[in-house]
Amino acid sequence: MSDAATPIGDEAHARQVGKFKRQDRIFQFVTMGFAALVLASLLGVLLSLAMKAWPALSHFGPSFLWSNVWSVPDNRFGALIAIYGTLATSVIALLIAVPISFGIALFLTETCPVWLRRPLGTAVELLAGVPSIIYGIWGLFIFAPLFAEHVEPALQSVFGDVPLLGQLFAGAPIGIGILSAGIVLSLMVIPFIASVMRDVFETVPPVLKESAYGLGCTTWEVVRHIVLPYTSVGVIGGIMLGLGRALGETMAVTFVIGNSNRIVGSLFAPGNSIASSLANEFAEADPGLHISSLFALGLVLFVITFVVLSISRWLIRRNLGSEGI
Repeated sequence: MSDAATPIGDEAHARQVGKFKRQDRIFQFVTMGFAALVLASLLGVLLSLAMKAWPALSHFGPSFLWSNVWSVPDNRFGALIAIYGTLATSVIALLIAVPISFGIALFLTETCPVWLRRPLGTAVELLAGVPSIIYGIWGLFIFAPLFAEHVEPALQSVFGDVPLLGQLFAGAPIGIGILSAGIVLSLMVIPFIASVMRDVFETVPPVLKESAYGLGCTTWEVVRHIVLPYTSVGVIGGIMLGLGRALGETMAVTFVIGNSNRIVGSLFAPGNSIASSLANEFAEADPGLHISSLFALGLVLFVITFVVLSISRWLIRRNLGSEGI
C-alpha cells in the first residue's frame, strides 16, 4: 500500500507546486503592471508637457532658457526670471533649514530628555502637515511686516557697506521678496528634513555610540565620527527630499515672493518663481505663445527636479561605494 500511495502523493504535491507557481506568476505580472503604470504616467506627463510647450520652444528656441523678458503684451517670454527665483529661494531655504534640521534631529536622538522626546518629535512632524497656503498667509500678513520693520534694516546696517555682499541687501525694506520667500520655504522644509534625519540617526547601533563614549569621546565627536558616517546616505536623502519640496512649492511662495518679472541683485527685491508664475497666470493665459510658454516653464521645472533627483542618486551611490556596501 505504501508503494501505491507514493505516486498519488507525488502527483498531489506536483499539482500544489504548479498552483503556487501560477500564483507567483500572476502576482509578478500584477506588481509589474503597477510599476509599469507609474512609469507610463511619468512618461505621459513628460510627453504632454513637451507637446504643449513645443510651440513656445520652437518659436523662441534655446534662448527661452536664458531670456529675462516676460512680457505678455509684447508676446515675448523667457524662463530665466522664474528659474532664478526658483533656484534662489530653494538655495536660501536649504541654507537655513539644513543646519536647523540637523540640530533638531541631534537633540531628539542624543540629548533630549526621554519625557520630551515623543511630544517634541510629534510636534515637528505635525508641522509637515500644515497646508502651504497657511504658511503663505502667515508669511504675508505677519512675517513680512515684522521682517521689513526689524530684520531687513538690521541686515542693511550690518552688511550694507561690505563690498559685493552689500548689494544682496540693497533696496527698500518692503518685507516681500526673494529672501522672505526663502525663509518661509525653510520653515516648510524643516519638518521633512528633521524627521528623516531623526529616523536615520536612530538606526545607529547603540553599541557603537556606547563604545565611543566609553573611550572618552564627547557628544560632538560621537556625532561627527560615528553617527554621520553611518547615516550619510539617509542624511543626503532627507536633504534632497527637502529640496524637492522647496522647488515645487507654489502657494506659500506666491504670497511672499512679490510676483515681479525682473531680476535684481538684491535679495530684498520682489521676484518670481516657476510655480508662482504658473499659479498666477495659467487661469488667465491667452491661447498661443503665452500658455505654451507656461507649459514650457512646467517642463523646465520637471527637468530641474529630475536633475536634482539624479544628483541625489549619484551622491547616494557614491557614498555607498565609498563605504564598501
